[in-house]
Amino acid sequence: MELRAGDSWGIFTFLCAALCNLPALPALNCSEELGAGQSIQQTYDLTRYLEHQLRTLAGTYLNYLGPPFNEPDFNPPRLARAERVPSATVDLDLWRGLTDNARLAANYRAYSRLLCYLRVLDGQVGTAELRHRLAHFCASLQGLVLSIGGVMSSLGYPLPAGPAGPPAPSGAPPAPNDFLKKMDDFWLLKELQTWLWRSAKDFNRLKKKVPPAVVTLRLEARGF
Repeated sequence: MELRAGDSWGIFTFLCAALCNLPALPALNCSEELGAGQSIQQTYDLTRYLEHQLRTLAGTYLNYLGPPFNEPDFNPPRLARAERVPSATVDLDLWRGLTDNARLAANYRAYSRLLCYLRVLDGQVGTAELRHRLAHFCASLQGLVLSIGGVMSSLGYPLPAGPAGPPAPSGAPPAPNDFLKKMDDFWLLKELQTWLWRSAKDFNRLKKKVPPAVVTLRLEARGF
């Protein structure tokens, strides 16, 4: 059937009128999964940024501590004093066997405590430049703690209960000598590096479980 110009214009006008009179599109919105996906991606990106930032900071700080702490092959056994710092040396198969909620809660608690220790470290450093770097890193790590909390909330998980900081001063006596104090600092940085490395893998796996941002357009033509 051949359509005349007037017929084509009439059909076009009819379609425009139909589209203009469609009801509001409720599907053009952000779901809870969408918010979680964005939050996970941002947390993953921040974790990788902190990994990069810590490599520079750790090198600078270990040079500040001096030998043997700044020597590449220095690998001392973990002392009982260092057990106050949350350890990331958990069997990988055991760690992966935990639920997402359990891993997120462990990350949240660990970084909250590590942040408290780093802030104490910041107050004891003798050079202004290193204090500035530590303060900047602490601000970024605080952002990571908040970001992990945001991921947990978006997934419907409660934040871990109880104090997140390090033990009270009465339960954590100061190091009896300068070498052991430097050893505490060394293990703090070492554990922090391991936590960030593992957290990056955690969030990379988690973001694959949660769909990326997808906007779906649903048209409901009532009576059409």
